[in-house]
Amino acid sequence: MNPDWRPLDVELNHWRAESLPLPLWWRDDDAIAPTPQLDRLSVLADKLGLPVHLAVIPRDATPALAEYVAGRASLIPVVHGWAHTNHAPRGEKKAEFRLDRPLDVMVTDAQAGMARLRSLFGDNMRQMFVPPWNRIAPEMAKQLPKLGYRILSTATPRKSRLAAPGLEQINTHLDPINWRGSRGLISPDALIAQTAGLLRDRREGRSDNTEPFGILTHHLVHDQDIWTFTEALLSKLLSGPATAWVAPENE
Repeated sequence: MNPDWRPLDVELNHWRAESLPLPLWWRDDDAIAPTPQLDRLSVLADKLGLPVHLAVIPRDATPALAEYVAGRASLIPVVHGWAHTNHAPRGEKKAEFRLDRPLDVMVTDAQAGMARLRSLFGDNMRQMFVPPWNRIAPEMAKQLPKLGYRILSTATPRKSRLAAPGLEQINTHLDPINWRGSRGLISPDALIAQTAGLLRDRREGRSDNTEPFGILTHHLVHDQDIWTFTEALLSKLLSGPATAWVAPENE
């Protein structure tokens, strides 16, 4: 793998020349227990100096994961739905928190997710809700602040700062995995072009540069190419205009 980084280098040079800030954050989904892959994620986060917001599936999260995270400041637990179970009708896109089941049932699940992670991680967790498959009904999003959530994280550039009153939207913007095909790495040159385009939109005012720029990974399914590209991309961003963003501590 020998990617052509020049399109991104050109864009980053514009950011440096204009002294533009780029808040950068990292989210990794589907943690439930310590694994060799989680070891690798933690080591990489330490190496880069960029903490990982670890989206933990509450129903299945183990006490062993809580013990593991307690000794690693670079891993920040956030709530990843409840059970990562698909409730969408056959033929529709997968979702756990769309209106495919009663709203009060979903509220109960989101409340249970917060309670479960608090019991495991205490104040190490953050008040962020990450719906599985990055999909959530607006009616459900409006309920989250009442349950203690302060941030909603899905995908693609946000349209407005708040997803609902009292709930900030902080999304991810780049996922290197080809989920619809090989489940390996998307063409590195395509990912580089996509990153450069996303940053250009921010620089030229077509999207919100106050929203932290989010990289999404899934440590449990990475092959070597995904690990290699993720490290190279994050290193390049951090050596340019990017500075690490971390979700605020709980109120």
